[in-house]
Amino acid sequence: MSASDTATGEVAPTDHAELRDEVRTWLGENWNPELTVGQWWELLGLAGWVAPAWPSEWFGRDLSTAESNVVSSEITEFGALGAPGGLGLLLAGPTIATHGTDEQKQRYLRDIVTGQRSWCQLFSEPNAGSDLAGLQTRAERDGDEWIVSGQKVWTSGGQAADLGMLIARTDTEAPKHQGISYFAIDMHQDGVDIRPLREITGRALFNEVFLTEARTGDDTVIGGLNNGWAVANSTLTFERAGLGAGGGSGAASAAIPGQVLGQLELRAGDFVRAPGRKRRSGGGGGAGGMFGSAERMLVGLATDNGSINEPTVRQDLARLHTLNEIARYSNLRLKAARAAGKSPGPVANIAKLSMSGIVRLTRELGLSILGPYGTLHAYDTEQRATLDAATGRTLDAMVTELSLFSPAPSIYGGTDEIQKNIIGERVLGLPKEPNQDRTTPFKDLLKN
Repeated sequence: MSASDTATGEVAPTDHAELRDEVRTWLGENWNPELTVGQWWELLGLAGWVAPAWPSEWFGRDLSTAESNVVSSEITEFGALGAPGGLGLLLAGPTIATHGTDEQKQRYLRDIVTGQRSWCQLFSEPNAGSDLAGLQTRAERDGDEWIVSGQKVWTSGGQAADLGMLIARTDTEAPKHQGISYFAIDMHQDGVDIRPLREITGRALFNEVFLTEARTGDDTVIGGLNNGWAVANSTLTFERAGLGAGGGSGAASAAIPGQVLGQLELRAGDFVRAPGRKRRSGGGGGAGGMFGSAERMLVGLATDNGSINEPTVRQDLARLHTLNEIARYSNLRLKAARAAGKSPGPVANIAKLSMSGIVRLTRELGLSILGPYGTLHAYDTEQRATLDAATGRTLDAMVTELSLFSPAPSIYGGTDEIQKNIIGERVLGLPKEPNQDRTTPFKDLLKN
């Protein structure tokens, strides 16, 4: 369905009219707001519309990324509930599709596209954040099972997860990058203790997870024993591409998938926005995604209070728009490379760095536009209602929350410093810092 320029290899513009008609026809025959969320996601997922870029034998439709964006846009414009979001669709699914066995794909991918299971990511540890390969969570074999003990931290959505993407050390005799395995672990067991981490915004989106002799089967090892570092890097690549500027918000969802929050039994129509609200086309994310939404909000606030006439505000708004557009075009380059079967190179890492810079600029610009109101923030639902009633400025809370949250993007998904190291070493060819961690057994390394 997609056209390409044979001379340049770039994807040529197309309106995807045939695909749009197919999606609209299917929605007209199947969408019913009275269905439960679970019933609707099963129809949508098994028809291949949840992950249309996946192979058709694994609940997809073999479409390009650009065509997948068209599908998502048409579902929204029709007024139907979109795909189940979260880390299952963003990270676990693509990783399992890449590294899993056929049995694992059948077992896990179906529940991801139908929203039956929600996932979280059990990677970072208190002493293994930027140096992720230094993780100390242990998995020891016990017959056909593994017994897992250790601590994970910064686990997004852990409180609502059914399954976890877990990396644990399975061989201390091997160098630290070689003795790691990647598991799919059941979060609903006595050996898993999930505790919320309260943020300066007042919310608790992250968690710390304590694993005490938790168990997982040998058949949950993804990508082969002691090959977890390679598998984890695939997950991180999907994460950086999805979270980076221009990548849209792959984890966003109107309804929450999985068994924990009970939303699968609720009416699907109650989670739908009014149809007809256009999204900007041309690649998703960037000026058309969550950063573009912040940009438009700031323009509106500045227009309302007159600060739009201040030269510095206008200059920063133009700068923010420029960075969003660069990010959007970079994301189009990434998608074109993937569609052509080429390596995306450092684009995902650059997108991650770009996102951090855009968020910081949004923070400084937003607080400048708010002026003294930028010092006010509410930390729970009751306080928000009180503050909104007192000021009559309901949008201010979005600016102050983003401002308080702004340090996070430079840390999660791989710190800015790590992205720069990757670009320096793998792209520019700069030498790595001297160390012996790739040849010395993990048990012999100095540890914090």
